[in-house]
Amino acid sequence: MCQMSVVVEDEGVETMIMENVTHLQVSGATIEVSAFFEEPRVVEGVIIQAIDFLGGKVILKKSSV
Repeated sequence: MCQMSVVVEDEGVETMIMENVTHLQVSGATIEVSAFFEEPRVVEGVIIQAIDFLGGKVILKKSSV
């Protein structure tokens, strides 16, 4: 099983949103992430900037839209 960490990058600073993410759903500029034994978390006004599969990290950035 491959679980990811999700962070928001803003001006070079990464803020952890959730670790051990098992599901990520994109709907426009809204992203919902969930993990086992945790409530899902909705992050608004962001887009996916990069996914580091080897590092196990999804990097989000603030949307300019």
